[in-house]
Amino acid sequence: MSSEQTQTKWGQFIPLVTVFFFWGFVAASNDILIPVFKKAFDLSQAESQLVSLAFYIAYTVGALIYNGISVIIGQDIVNKLGYKNSLALGLVISALGTLLFYPAANLHSFPLMLSGLFIVALGFSLQQTVANPLAIALGPIKTGSQRLTLAGGINNFGTTIGPLIVSFAIFGSAANATTNISIESVKIPYLILGGAFIAVAVFLKMSSLPDRPALVEAVVEDTKSIKGSALQYPQLVLGMIAIFVYVGVEVSTASNLPAYMEKDLGFAIKDIAPYISLYWASMMIGRWTGAVEAFTDNISTQKILRFIAPYLAFGIFLAVNAIAKHDLAPFYVYGLIILVLIAADMASKGNPARMLLIFSAIGITALLIGMFTKGMVSVYAITSVGLFCSTLWPCIFTLAVSGLGKHTSQGSSFLIMMIMGGGIISWAQGAVSEFTGIQYSYIVGIICFAYLAFYAWKVAGILRSQGINFDQKISGGH
Repeated sequence: MSSEQTQTKWGQFIPLVTVFFFWGFVAASNDILIPVFKKAFDLSQAESQLVSLAFYIAYTVGALIYNGISVIIGQDIVNKLGYKNSLALGLVISALGTLLFYPAANLHSFPLMLSGLFIVALGFSLQQTVANPLAIALGPIKTGSQRLTLAGGINNFGTTIGPLIVSFAIFGSAANATTNISIESVKIPYLILGGAFIAVAVFLKMSSLPDRPALVEAVVEDTKSIKGSALQYPQLVLGMIAIFVYVGVEVSTASNLPAYMEKDLGFAIKDIAPYISLYWASMMIGRWTGAVEAFTDNISTQKILRFIAPYLAFGIFLAVNAIAKHDLAPFYVYGLIILVLIAADMASKGNPARMLLIFSAIGITALLIGMFTKGMVSVYAITSVGLFCSTLWPCIFTLAVSGLGKHTSQGSSFLIMMIMGGGIISWAQGAVSEFTGIQYSYIVGIICFAYLAFYAWKVAGILRSQGINFDQKISGGH
């Protein structure tokens, strides 16, 4: 094999990860739109969470449409159109969704706003279907995980700066921000975003990305399996619920935080963006910490990087907020909380089931502190959930598809469809808050983490009975 074949095609990979940035940018920006829409349209907390519901349910609808059309035409859509064409199509679909923000703002229509977000996410569903296997294909299979980890880091950079940019576009700079909310201020940022979608679609179409890459398929010894469907594997069925509640607690924790800070703590909406940015930056901090073994096999270097990587990511958060002219003083103490993440990562010893159990237990602890304390202690506790959600996606995904053999691809598609939990659980927490108040509505997140802890314990036994054990750490993220 030539050196060219064994090296990552970075010239093709770098433009590809632009779409990973978009996913994070838009998803985190929704947390700024929620309080804006709530005030502009006079919504209840449950109604405001329809923003998350419309966005995340589109992933499931998109997957169903994708599979339905593939069945009708008798061929996989991506295989028929090609990877590059499909990726460009997904970007165009998302761009069409942003166009709806203009008439929605002019007509002061919340349903039209939701429709725009839904269509944007439909495009994202197709993009995710294409981009992940394409990233793996752009180089040797043994470094595929490293490329996805890097792509996840780019995604988290989008989640970190997205709330800040959208907040600036709506309210102005932190020093000169206005407290007046006009729904028309939303349309220009999203029209610009739509233009960016089209520009990247054209750029990718003209790039050297392969339209039909040589995808590497894993060779799995499956001769003993007599199961006819992925749904006959308990680790997958329980894992589908785990993905549902994981994405749910990840999204609902952030999407309900603005209402808590505004209503219970007296924050102005314009001052909440840095804390939403911190939550999503926490995801980046956790993923960078969990990814250090992807870059070196040297144990001593890994120990050093395990401390450098999270604080480097934290430094990026501080830098972008300094550029946005936000006061950094409230955030320095968060550096101490990061030490808990590092300790938990070391305690997991690379076992995904153990990591899922430990991080879920700490997630429960963080939410309990957030529920039963006051002021900034509760805010930091709730925000720290991002640290302990950060590596759960690859843990669950790996455990759920282990042992599926020839049914692995089918199982993966079922897991992706469960991303809808992000919208449904966010709405459920909003509904609970109408009876308990925002702070105590985080009991919903505790229930989610409790199931994840149960799944970690249960699936470990299931896989052991199938002769499957883990002794290598995984990295990456949703």
